[in-house]
Amino acid sequence: MVAHIQEINAQQWVKTRSSLDAKESTFLVWTGRIYSFVPGEKRQLLFKILGMSVSRCILTAEGRWDFTSRELTYYLNPETDEIVRKWENPWTGETVPVMHVANSPVQGKFKGKLPVEVEGENTTFVFDLFPNYPNPLANDPQFAEYCPSANYQAAELFKITVSSADLVNSELASVTQLKLSWDRIGQWLPWMKMGQRPGYLIYSATGSKVGGFTELPPLLQAEINNRLPLYKQAPKAFVDGEDMTSWLYFQKHFPAYLAGETFPLSASEESYTKNGLNVLF
Repeated sequence: MVAHIQEINAQQWVKTRSSLDAKESTFLVWTGRIYSFVPGEKRQLLFKILGMSVSRCILTAEGRWDFTSRELTYYLNPETDEIVRKWENPWTGETVPVMHVANSPVQGKFKGKLPVEVEGENTTFVFDLFPNYPNPLANDPQFAEYCPSANYQAAELFKITVSSADLVNSELASVTQLKLSWDRIGQWLPWMKMGQRPGYLIYSATGSKVGGFTELPPLLQAEINNRLPLYKQAPKAFVDGEDMTSWLYFQKHFPAYLAGETFPLSASEESYTKNGLNVLF
């Protein structure tokens, strides 16, 4: 059967990525592998990865939603599946602290129509993204060994497949089944301390939506319960300011990295100011 292209409205995308119920925090989880891709070299399996996103969508006007979320990704030993805290760089021989992904917030605005591929009982969202923006580390000499180029450039290829029946079921605030495929071609991560050495990282991952916090893998539950309670729920409202990225997180916590602290750094519930009021996330 050949898939055909049709357009759907943003409400159905909200049901897919998060939930129409703004009181709900919705969880996605993913697993995968990261490989090196260096010209003239055989690939190396550097890490397995395990990650999650907790999100919320807030209706702001007819057909318009604010999306707000937090996400974690851990780099795991590919043989033992344990969290890697120190990494021996096979190219430089140096052992460096591992800075796992802890991005809060990650946000967006949903509105309008989206193209999807419909095949039989399934609908697939396809997003081929090519981010290209100035690297925030590039103009500071202290980051010369951690910044591969003046621009961050990557390819991010997403495919998210859900039940077509779920999308049109008005009784469902969120789809019941979701399959995620995610591939990335990206630069060396700043904490790897690769300077401008040639090469890339290849990410290959799959994921799904889970029913709640207690359905996350035990490793993620333990990390969040013990060190990162902030990630038990999505922000209650859209947060002013730019999205957190691995580059900004590295820049912000560079002294902790040099001190060899454990990442992600502990993150308890925190508050922010909105319209003059102090609001708990």
